[in-house]
Amino acid sequence: MAGNVTSLFRSGAHSPSMAALTREGGDGTGPVDFCVPCNPYFPTPAMMETMAARLKDIVTFYPSSADTITAELCQLLQLPPQAVAMGNGSTELITWIDHLLVRESLAVPVPTFGRWTDQPMETGKRVDMFPLQESSGFALDLAQYAEFIRKRGTRAAVVCNPNNPDGGFLHKQALVQFMDAMADLDLIVVDESFLEFADAEAEPSVVQEAMLRPNVIVLRSLGKNFGLHGIRFGYMVANPALAGKVRSMLPKWNLNAFAEYVVFMLKEHGAEYAQSLLQVRKDRLEMASQLATLPGLTVYPSQGNFLFVRLPVGAEGTVVRDRMLTEHRILVRECGNKIGSSSRFLRLVVRPEVDVRRLVSAMEQVLYGSRRGAAVPELSTGTSYSSGTAAVDRLVSETNGAGLQLAQAVGAGPVPGLAAAPAAGVGMPLPVAAQQGGAGMPMPAAAMQMQQMQQQPMMAPVPPMVPAPAPAPAPMPMQMPAPVPAPAPAPVGPTPPGVPARGGLTAAQVRGMTAPAPAPPAPNLAPAPATGWPNAQSWPNAAGMGQAG
Repeated sequence: MAGNVTSLFRSGAHSPSMAALTREGGDGTGPVDFCVPCNPYFPTPAMMETMAARLKDIVTFYPSSADTITAELCQLLQLPPQAVAMGNGSTELITWIDHLLVRESLAVPVPTFGRWTDQPMETGKRVDMFPLQESSGFALDLAQYAEFIRKRGTRAAVVCNPNNPDGGFLHKQALVQFMDAMADLDLIVVDESFLEFADAEAEPSVVQEAMLRPNVIVLRSLGKNFGLHGIRFGYMVANPALAGKVRSMLPKWNLNAFAEYVVFMLKEHGAEYAQSLLQVRKDRLEMASQLATLPGLTVYPSQGNFLFVRLPVGAEGTVVRDRMLTEHRILVRECGNKIGSSSRFLRLVVRPEVDVRRLVSAMEQVLYGSRRGAAVPELSTGTSYSSGTAAVDRLVSETNGAGLQLAQAVGAGPVPGLAAAPAAGVGMPLPVAAQQGGAGMPMPAAAMQMQQMQQQPMMAPVPPMVPAPAPAPAPMPMQMPAPVPAPAPAPVGPTPPGVPARGGLTAAQVRGMTAPAPAPPAPNLAPAPATGWPNAQSWPNAAGMGQAG
């Protein structure tokens, strides 16, 4: 496989499929998958055996219509069928939402799931990208996001909760207040594809609110939750008019027989599904703790079934990814092709403890192994400054910092009447760096030297302190321009077409192309406290979506 690794990762938006990796492996087996965010505990082995026994019937005969399968799912989740549309994966629904409901522009925080930026640009829409800041742990401040939307005059907005790839979480009350403030938009999409893995709030879904509002859609992915990505099924919930508009465009048999079989067998396995979610949440904490033993590695708080990590200074994500695959048969998600991220970041899926031990051991060898092959350079080598976000570095380089002034002015503070609504991965505190030897595994001298560097507890991750090479002074961070007042809005004509995100331009550059529109008054956006831990005992509770009352 070593000679084919580069060609396997040529796609600009997605990692290679397990089928492709298995073919290239030569031995008929694929790698340990830390790339695709899937539930490793569901379906249970017994459920898989039952499906295998019915394989001939499943692949031989036509499935029922999508309406029949949707009705069964709605009975399971206690949702009205007229408010639901099922798609062949959530991506099919994103495609139709864009075609039917996004008229001219869409705002989306980045980094995030790539189809939310790529799909609308493929149909000629303007995509206004709101950059999540590494310095704040990639947390989305809804008040600043609302201000950004007003200044850009955007007509549709996306919020992913939890966000992919960082796992950032927003409380339900804060999201409801955001929807109230943005009630005049054409559309608000809340992507809850990973919400069932969250444990920061007992009932975090806004599905019930979406059914009562004229402009809100909630998107959910069954494949991610049920550990069955290959089946391709997801659903959206909205008021009947919105849901019906999307449903009317979907093919009558857009759901396959596997999807039908799984949906109809789920009612007998609610307890196993709830238990699988609890186990993933437990594994997430343990995995974060284990990864934190690696010197120089930053682990961000997450409420998804994945962890976002920043590699030590000097490590290149593509090199780490390729060596993990070729030398250790482990597949990880390098995030250099995600807008708002860089190759210093990996997304690692939560897996059972035995797999995590293998992951940590392999990363230790790749990052800190023999110096000739280590991905992290010797401390005396020194490195140049990097913000950790490739798009930001390009902007500083191309505009000599001028482009950031507008970005800072726009995000310097909320508009009058909007209170800041900080959001973070509430359910998991940032793991602290492990004490020397705490992981119970041998550590090379270079790693021990890095681990002995003085650290201070911080609320948000910061780049590790690196000793200066002798006799040269330590590299200094790039001087960033101070915030300046935003320029007065100039008269504007029609909004120009958007700039493709794949061209590498950031939201700061996009914002500079059009004068902002005046912001109308909006209700305050205040943070919402967590209300407790989930106690899922049945399907409606496990999904966090049962009908009120």
